[in-house]
Amino acid sequence: MTDPLLFTPGPLSTSATVKAAMQRDLGSRDTDFITLVAEIRRELLQIAGVSQESGYEAVLVQGSGTFAVEAVLSSVLPPDGRLLVLANGAYGERMLQIAERLRIPARVQRWPENESPDAATVALLLSEMPRPTHVAIVHLETTTGILNPIDEIGQIVRERGCRFIVDAMSSFGGVPLDLGILQADYLVSSANKCLEGVPGFSFVIAKREALEGTRGYARSVSFDLLAQWQGLERNGQFRFTPPTHALLGFAQALKELRDEGGVAGRALRYCANHETLVAAMRALGFREYLQPEQESDIITSFRYLADPDFVFEEFYRRLAAKGFVIYPGKVSHAECFRIGTIGHISAGDVKLLVSAIANVLSELGVRVSRSDSCRAVAGDAGRSA
Repeated sequence: MTDPLLFTPGPLSTSATVKAAMQRDLGSRDTDFITLVAEIRRELLQIAGVSQESGYEAVLVQGSGTFAVEAVLSSVLPPDGRLLVLANGAYGERMLQIAERLRIPARVQRWPENESPDAATVALLLSEMPRPTHVAIVHLETTTGILNPIDEIGQIVRERGCRFIVDAMSSFGGVPLDLGILQADYLVSSANKCLEGVPGFSFVIAKREALEGTRGYARSVSFDLLAQWQGLERNGQFRFTPPTHALLGFAQALKELRDEGGVAGRALRYCANHETLVAAMRALGFREYLQPEQESDIITSFRYLADPDFVFEEFYRRLAAKGFVIYPGKVSHAECFRIGTIGHISAGDVKLLVSAIANVLSELGVRVSRSDSCRAVAGDAGRSA
């Protein structure tokens, strides 16, 4: 049975070789597995542009990306710590929800979902008293696909002496990022996003001196980030049962990232996917929610068509039946859906998707004037992934 093509921000379509790498059983205390984990940790640092020698550590955490975000928030803020969350979408709001559930004093500064946090406002917030000890932001907010200016904001945060937490869930591995320059204290991402692994674990790349200073802060046993790192350093093992098969697949995914030319090479493919998608969707009459200069190459939000025959639930169902899975919208004040352009897909796969979208619109009776450019895009489509 052929797998559907996933045009989502993760889980996403993976290569046959990543799937094949998981068809092996490995004990969690085997020497081979311990070596594999050490190599993965080392390579994650390299992808971030840092190393253990430069003072950073990669800590693997069982569970989804949100688990790693909660591990950071629950482990690194001191009992008298204060968190400032910069939010312009659902995932910034989720960090606030975690902090509130943990009874961590937290303040949120919100921006509209089609605007990014700005450094001037952040500077003003950090001049007020009591000053937060930690500032958290989402790099690429998958609510809309907007890319936030973490470099500018990070500089302000460092100047004010606060710790900087970056949720890079949907950007790490697909958007060039140098943590040595950014100097974030904690960067969080997941295996099943731009690194093109499968779900099962997430990870935190942390400044060692920041992490070592959190002794006694953890509010959870399972989410104790310092203890997790110490366990990995002590004997190379997870404290609790690790996702062995997901890690085997991830090691193959990292090899495929290297073969593609690293993050720079992967970013070029994602850019081509995005440009192909946007041009073809515009030709069908769809318009993006964000302005072009705000968009990332990872995921794009499109507004619903105004035609009364366009009903998203039926549109989604018919598209899925043809083997193409997209994402419902998360924008709070506009009717949108989202299409991801990451994972083991190519511009040829995007053309296949748009051709299927055109066919579904025709089936639904939606009146669309397909331009010649769209016919060309759909006509030469061919799956290459």
